[in-house]
Amino acid sequence: MSDARNEADDTENPVIVKVQEKETTSMIAVAGHPLHAMSVHFPIALVFATLAADVFYWWSGDSFWLRAGLWSSGAAFLTGVAAGAIGTVELLAVAGIRARVASWAHGVAALTMLSIAGLNWGLRLQDPGVVLPHGLLVSLLAAGMTGLAGWHGGKLIFHHGVGLMVSPKG
Repeated sequence: MSDARNEADDTENPVIVKVQEKETTSMIAVAGHPLHAMSVHFPIALVFATLAADVFYWWSGDSFWLRAGLWSSGAAFLTGVAAGAIGTVELLAVAGIRARVASWAHGVAALTMLSIAGLNWGLRLQDPGVVLPHGLLVSLLAAGMTGLAGWHGGKLIFHHGVGLMVSPKG
């Protein structure tokens, strides 16, 4: 019952109506597919791969997992920078994206995650043996922030229709 009431309130709120009128189509797309939405999968997967490498190193003590964690943390950071650059252009250039609070929450969470991923990589470059316990803890923090940033990104797509190409019903 409260969901129906909130939806009715949204259609009557002039601020929400004005925000919903703004265009949310992606400016950076390939054949209509938003590049930011396509590129975020790499840093997300690599952050979790780094966490997995840390857990496997903790469990096995095999130095292979140190090297795997070094490479995956570096790739997570670098692909995150690329995805973040595209997302920042979208945020600043598209009025309908910029007008939504969820866009800013997603951006802040993603930049925080990217900072943590950079710290994770930097720790490993400096001293690979720092993985236990510091690298593992930083990997856990990065995974948590990745989940938070992804949740807000999902809200933008599924609740606000950001970047979607929706054809009219016929």
